[in-house]
Amino acid sequence: QVQLVESGGGLVQAGGSLRLSCAASGSTFNINRLGWYRQAPGKQRESVAAISSGGNTNYAESVKGRFTISRDNAKNTVYLQMNKLNPEDTAVYYCNAVVDRFTPRGRYEDDYWGQGTQVTVSS
Repeated sequence: QVQLVESGGGLVQAGGSLRLSCAASGSTFNINRLGWYRQAPGKQRESVAAISSGGNTNYAESVKGRFTISRDNAKNTVYLQMNKLNPEDTAVYYCNAVVDRFTPRGRYEDDYWGQGTQVTVSS
């Protein structure tokens, strides 16, 4: 089991910045990918950014060049630096961990989620 706790959300004006943090605890040694998702009112949850255990990153097109994901493996923490925020970025942001699970039948991936943190960008 892995527990994820996010922090760093809040209210910011358009053009401003926020930094989200997500600390993982529990069985962290098999964490593969870490990522951030967001869900705006009335919309489906969408992937924002992800980072592999090796440091490879990918981003949604809407945030490329504005958001940066990073991870500190020693602290089991993933960060999302969000710059040049606009009202369309308003959403609840969720931390996600993909954890490898090894069984006699093979390797499986389990998803874990944080409780979410609200990001509100005013115009």
